[in-house]
Amino acid sequence: MTSSTKVTVVERHLISPPPRSVTATSLPLTFLDTPWLLFSPSQPLFFYDFPVSTAEFIQTILPNLENALSLTLQHFFPLAGKLVTPPLSSVPPRLEYTGDDSIFLTIAEATAADAGDFKNLTGNHPKLARDLKGLVPVLRCTGVGSKQALLAVQITVFPEAGVCMGFALRHVAADGRTFNNFLKTWGELSKTGGVWGVDGSVTFHDRAVIRDPGGLETTLLKEWWNWNKKNSQKMEGINEAKMEGINEANGSKHDFTRATFELHPHEMEKIKKWILTRSRMLFGSTQLLLSPYVLTCAFIWACWMKTHRFTCKDDCGEIVHYFGFIAGGITRLHYMVPNTYVGNCVGFGRSSATRKELMGENGVVYAAKAIGDTIKKLNGDMLGGAKNWISEWKVIHESELHVMVTGSPKLDVYGLDFGWGRPVKIEEVSIDTTGAISLCEGRQVVGAIEIGLALPRSKMDVFSTLFIKGMNSFNFHC
Repeated sequence: MTSSTKVTVVERHLISPPPRSVTATSLPLTFLDTPWLLFSPSQPLFFYDFPVSTAEFIQTILPNLENALSLTLQHFFPLAGKLVTPPLSSVPPRLEYTGDDSIFLTIAEATAADAGDFKNLTGNHPKLARDLKGLVPVLRCTGVGSKQALLAVQITVFPEAGVCMGFALRHVAADGRTFNNFLKTWGELSKTGGVWGVDGSVTFHDRAVIRDPGGLETTLLKEWWNWNKKNSQKMEGINEAKMEGINEANGSKHDFTRATFELHPHEMEKIKKWILTRSRMLFGSTQLLLSPYVLTCAFIWACWMKTHRFTCKDDCGEIVHYFGFIAGGITRLHYMVPNTYVGNCVGFGRSSATRKELMGENGVVYAAKAIGDTIKKLNGDMLGGAKNWISEWKVIHESELHVMVTGSPKLDVYGLDFGWGRPVKIEEVSIDTTGAISLCEGRQVVGAIEIGLALPRSKMDVFSTLFIKGMNSFNFHC
């Protein structure tokens, strides 16, 4: 599991919207943005099978990419701006674009690498987590933390093998839908040489579209300020602190590995049939919500719990464990929000089950019911528990007893094409430190879901065994 890949920075560029195309703008945070102030940046990587030399890439391909990025930022200008967090709680945080802001675009080369190294990094098999760190760009911070960049990009060329597009994004500026729209726009403009292929506006920026009759923004902002005051030196460290605790319990953080697992539709159907057989005995005629998302999350939650071998002795079996996830808001709010809205339009779900439920032979069934019931509540009233979003998610972040998933299998992230074809692999590097599990749609099979995991090597081996045994068990009973 060794890698000789080393990343060397070749060039750095500042990319802005075209001159005088966007005026200085200040955007308030909505109550759907505020909870993301607690989250560390996401760090997605997109790998492309694109054999090219570094010199050829810089001379013939980069100019078009930069031009297309500039044109894209004209419409997604908040991403070129800053998150401003004033020191006084009387002044709320905001997104600010000054009119001449820019993002850092880093061009790097994976030196001493060959096609074998690239294929190793793009495989589903376990690999060292640290081998991907050099592919992630660094976000800038100015004014002693009061102004923070929202987006950074790094393009790493693996000479004559492939290209990796790496990003660092503060989700307070954009949810997965918005960021996906940004990436797809950049990709389309790159393929057309900067020529717009559609008419009309590609973005909607009016924050007033997010209604807040119950004053959720005031409630959540007050809670964030209180938390920020107590944790002023740990704003970016909450996830690292959590992972340090896990590392101490499981071994050195240097043996952390990453792997990708996949569930295909026919496998999900077997899980579903197995759950339905057991649920009749456990819950009677109660109707369970068993979507592909629920089935996938339930299975990986049960495997994750057993991987960590939590004890059920004495009263420990009654300990509650949480499973957190993001719920799209575009279809759940009871009013129209354009799909082109730039910002956050997602809610937060937190499911719970006891340790003995999850660790038992029916763990997947209990997990599916818990997750499905939470989604049913969100479908009926996404904002019903919104006032508790920050307090509930702090509990998940600050303890290794709980887990969350990030990403969505509905975004078609494998459809991101800059003119070199679809990505051969997508990774979310931030899960190395957040402890989250990443989800996206499968690349090869329609309806499949990819599951990204980062664990100490010994734990990864256990999870892999449980994953395979679990699927074999469903095959036997079906």
